Amino acid sequence: MVIATLLFAAMGVCVKKASLEVGTGEVVFFRGLVGAVMMGLLAWRRQLSLATSVPGLHLWRGLAGVTALSLWFYAIGHMPLATAVTLNYMSSVWMAVFLGLRVLWKRWHGQPGKGIPASLWIAVAVGFVGVALVLRPTLQRDQWLDGLIGVASGMLAAWAYLQVASLGRAGEPEHRVVFYFSLFGAISGLLISGATVSMGQVAWHQPSAMGWVWLLGVGAFATFAQLAMTRAYTRGHALVMASLQYLGIAHAFVLGVWIFDDPVNPLALVGMALIVLAGLAATRSHSAIKD
Repeated sequence: MVIATLLFAAMGVCVKKASLEVGTGEVVFFRGLVGAVMMGLLAWRRQLSLATSVPGLHLWRGLAGVTALSLWFYAIGHMPLATAVTLNYMSSVWMAVFLGLRVLWKRWHGQPGKGIPASLWIAVAVGFVGVALVLRPTLQRDQWLDGLIGVASGMLAAWAYLQVASLGRAGEPEHRVVFYFSLFGAISGLLISGATVSMGQVAWHQPSAMGWVWLLGVGAFATFAQLAMTRAYTRGHALVMASLQYLGIAHAFVLGVWIFDDPVNPLALVGMALIVLAGLAATRSHSAIKD
């Protein structure tokens, strides 16, 4: 899991560097293209089937995941790296919100189920206090839209993770989930760029030699990180792995200050710590509200 978080942080660096030369749609396209090619070759070499009996679930996972990814990549390109990464890591808190609302919905309709622990709602409240502390000192007045986009990326990422869980219950293996998500991302990147053309803007840019390196790095680091994280969750204790994933915020903070000279604000650091604590508490509460 430690390796996975470091790889995701490296992907964030590549996204931020690539965003200086190309648009978000292009970054999403190359992230998906490289991932689909790598997973396709892996499936071919290991003789793994890519045929699926649940295309609808993959479609919903792709729609939620790629939308979250696109918003996150945009946020990374327009905000300090650690800020964008921290907002995306709010997904654990959002997931607790979704699961809590599902329990309330069931109880409203008279269906049996476990109660909602107070610790879950406390974790949610602490998480949003952390978001406010992170955004207020690190963003300029004209960057609040970027901040809201970062928050939305975390919310949609939580929805995407719920779709991944549904795919797991349907018996879909890791390589198939990653392949179809990457393929959906490549197609969506083309569509995003096409929509940009329709608005009269330049959609495709000619990156420099280093620009190509950053774009390839986005896809390669993201794919290896996904595989490493999946293996970690498969072989390790779920709560321990969920705790270790927050090392990604520390990695992003160090890389952001070192490479991009991102500002260091004590209030923002407190906010990041609150989000980490909220995410850990929300993760512990998941088991208490699942049926």
